[in-house]
Amino acid sequence: MIEFISQPWTWWVSGIIIASTMFLLLYFGQSFGFSSNLRTICSAAGGGKFVKFFDFNWRSQLWNLVFLVGAILGGFIAKQFLSDGAPVAISENTISDLAKLGISAPTSAQPNELFSMEALFSLKGFLILALGGLMVGFGSRYAGGCTSGHAISGLSDLQLPSLIAVIGFFIGGLLMTFVLFPLIF
Repeated sequence: MIEFISQPWTWWVSGIIIASTMFLLLYFGQSFGFSSNLRTICSAAGGGKFVKFFDFNWRSQLWNLVFLVGAILGGFIAKQFLSDGAPVAISENTISDLAKLGISAPTSAQPNELFSMEALFSLKGFLILALGGLMVGFGSRYAGGCTSGHAISGLSDLQLPSLIAVIGFFIGGLLMTFVLFPLIF
């Protein structure tokens, strides 16, 4: 059984699981999104006493916190027990493009030039991670949700704001990939 679980699965298995999850969430009147967990955690920690935004019944979002914990545990279990430790398989074209920017092919999940302790403690690496995190946090709050919330839940619910947000995510990704990323590196 472990051998079956640890092999790469085809993309449509995820599609069926995501679609089934979305049908269940829509049926029960819930919406999906990971960024909403940050608000829930702040509310559970007592943030509602200081900021009105965090003053809501966080227990109604307990299912989403359980989903978050399950995703973290699932990633840990997959890495520790179901992975052979091989680096992420990426195309030769991507490896060539990264090399032009001074980034070597990943030897694990992420390139060391971006996601190592050495990179974190350099001024450039710290600024990239801090500003990137700030922009993602601000962007998800400003857009009223994160990529998973809009692209999966919002589009499943046929919401026009989610379509606009997803188009914006793609435009932002293209700008980052072809304009900003080469300028930074």
